[in-house]
Amino acid sequence: MKLFFHYCSYGFSNCYILGQDNNDTSQPANAIIVDPGSMDDQILRTIENNNFNLQAVLITHDHLGHVRGLRTLKRIYNAEIFAVNRIILDHKTTMVKDSDKLDIAGFNVEVISIPGHSADSAVYCIDAMLFTGDVLTAGRVGSTASTYGAATQLNKLRSRLLSLPGDYLVLPGHGPPSTLEAERRFNADINQYDENRSRRPAFRLNI
Repeated sequence: MKLFFHYCSYGFSNCYILGQDNNDTSQPANAIIVDPGSMDDQILRTIENNNFNLQAVLITHDHLGHVRGLRTLKRIYNAEIFAVNRIILDHKTTMVKDSDKLDIAGFNVEVISIPGHSADSAVYCIDAMLFTGDVLTAGRVGSTASTYGAATQLNKLRSRLLSLPGDYLVLPGHGPPSTLEAERRFNADINQYDENRSRRPAFRLNI
């Protein structure tokens, strides 16, 4: 498979394009896009120059910096949108839920629901890659609007993500990539919470 990264200036967010390998260059290769915060000429060139058949969009959560590009994308491609929410920017989606295991464009996709940063936050696990949106970034966890949301998110991260066996590449919605093992060992927000469970989990207001 081929993985492409795109930095979206709107929202300072990360967008990813994942395409199948195809030895027959005369035929398009199936592809998916994760969190199209924008839909600019660079993304279009990546799709077209690689002869990708864009079949699906995976949305980690519906904050505008991660979905704004849907308005343009849906005018060009007839891609199916997968999300926890039923509607994203007036587009109907195929709803997913925790522990769903789906075949999307030839990729085996597992859905891991981790609410807290937003009620609809989900992580998509594809092979050894975790597309984590904003719930887990390099050294931090997602901002929340309450201590309850922070505790819920941290508990879900521990039980559903950090407990995964082995190592994974973490591909977040903001900032550089990381690995799951690095986050287990060095993530400041998680370690602070683990050091003193009675302490209020740190939270940051959404901006």
